[in-house]
Order: sequence, then structure tokens, then C-alpha cells
Amino acid sequence: MNCVLAIDIGGTKLAAALVDGSGSVLRSGTRPTPPQDVIDILAGLIAEVTADGPAPVAVGIGCAGPLDLALGTVSPVNMPSWRGFPLRDRVRELTGLPTVLAGDAQVFALGEHWLGAGRGSAALLGIVVSTGIGGGLVFDGVPLLGPNGNAGHVGHMCVDPYGETCECGGRGCVERYASGPNLARWALENGWRPAGTPDARTLAEDAEAGHEVAVAAFERGTRALAAMIASTAAATEVTDVVIGGGVSAAGPVLFDPLAKALDEIGGLAFVRAVRVHRSTLGVQASLAGAAKLAWDHS
Repeated sequence: MNCVLAIDIGGTKLAAALVDGSGSVLRSGTRPTPPQDVIDILAGLIAEVTADGPAPVAVGIGCAGPLDLALGTVSPVNMPSWRGFPLRDRVRELTGLPTVLAGDAQVFALGEHWLGAGRGSAALLGIVVSTGIGGGLVFDGVPLLGPNGNAGHVGHMCVDPYGETCECGGRGCVERYASGPNLARWALENGWRPAGTPDARTLAEDAEAGHEVAVAAFERGTRALAAMIASTAAATEVTDVVIGGGVSAAGPVLFDPLAKALDEIGGLAFVRAVRVHRSTLGVQASLAGAAKLAWDHS
């Protein structure tokens, strides 16, 4: 049976799977991401997933960025032990297989386009709303990676040139308004006093219960998301948006004010026609996209 090896690398978890041409997972495994010696743990995970199984024909990797595709290197912000790390070549050495690399949100978008909520879309924007905000673009089934592999960094699109300074050094980035930690931060600064853990999950629960500041935090965050989606649609004519990540679990608390904000912000007919979907693959989307990346380049 032909299959590929899909790898998803994040600051919290390493995941790998053997995936066939239809997208079915044949074998899989995970490991917590260690603070050091990540490649050694990844090598053990690859060995576990591939041992006594069908031999993969190629490898696809999704990894947090920034990336340099020309060099095959990664410098994930939340993995300080990797700076300019030659991930593509190291995995190629470990497996002896053709290996292709892309950003984690890019493979999320590709996975949703292949098997999930974006299936069949001619022009798709995938957005991961979590600790940060990442994105990926897929046109006619092909991911737009950019010259160095960093296309789709929608979390750092400016939605307010006079706005707050972002952790990236820019000003008015959508991530500063709509990521999970920043939703909670703004709510706390404006009088939110949660009974539980002061995070985005508790904030969503309080917003669902009608707590005024929690509702306002999501309205503020989704307005920034809407501005980013409308700007991306105007620039690229995306027809569909799929949103995943931990914050998407807020459900209507996120998606209802987002729809309202898009209706208010959108002007041109093709911008207003953008369809927004919630991820159907969840945490499996990135592995699916890494597998599709490998199939397309095998």
C-alpha cells in the first residue's frame, strides 16, 4: 500500500502519521515537544510510526515559522532551541525520502481544502486562531507558500495603523486583538473578573453567559478578524475562509459577531460573498495537509 509520512511540529506537540492517497491515517503517534533535543525525539517518533508498517514514498512537514524554504530551515518563535534549523535536510537524512516543508497554518489550510470544510474551494484562506494567529492560502488546490515560505501570515496584517504594538514589533496587528491570550488580556484590563482560569476558554464561557466585558472582548477581536478577512478577500479574491485553532471552539460566541462585523465592513460584492466555515478536521487538519503536500511533491 502506497503511503506518505506526514509530520506536524509545534511548540507543544510533535505528531506523525502514515497517510494513504485517500487521506486515511494508517498509523500515527505523538510526543510532547521537549525544550531541547527536539530532533532526537522526532527521530524516535518517526521510527515508531514507520516500524513494521508500509514504506512511505515521501515526507511532508508542517512546522511553525518563520521558514526559509530555499534553505529548508525553520526558526519557530515558540521553539528557541531551533534558529535557522535545517529541518528539511535532517528529516531527509533520517528517512532517506523526498521531503517537502511548509508552515503549520499553510498545511492546516491545505488539509481543510483536501478533506475538510474547504473541500472544493477555488480560493481558500485557512486561519488558525489560538495562542497566535496563523494563515494559509490555497488556490486551485495549490498552496501559496511565497518565495521564502512565509505567505499567509495574516495574523500580522495591520488592521489599525494607530493601534497597539504587537509582539512582532509591528503596530495594529490582528493577532494583538484576536488571539486567545490577547482576547483575555483586553478583558482583564477592562474589568473582567473570571471565576475560573483567566484564559480564552473561560472568556468564551462568560461571553456565552452574557457577561458584558467578555462579549465586548469577542466583538472587538472579531472586528479585527473581519477587517483582515475583508482585506485578504479584496487582495486575493478568496471565496472561502476556514477557521480552526483553540479559539474556534468558542462557536457562536466567535462566529456570530464575526459574521456581523464582516457584513458591516465588507463593501465590494465579491468581498461580501466570502463564506466562513468552522474547521471540520480540527487538530488533524495539519497532518492531512502535510500528507497532501507530500503526495503532491512525491
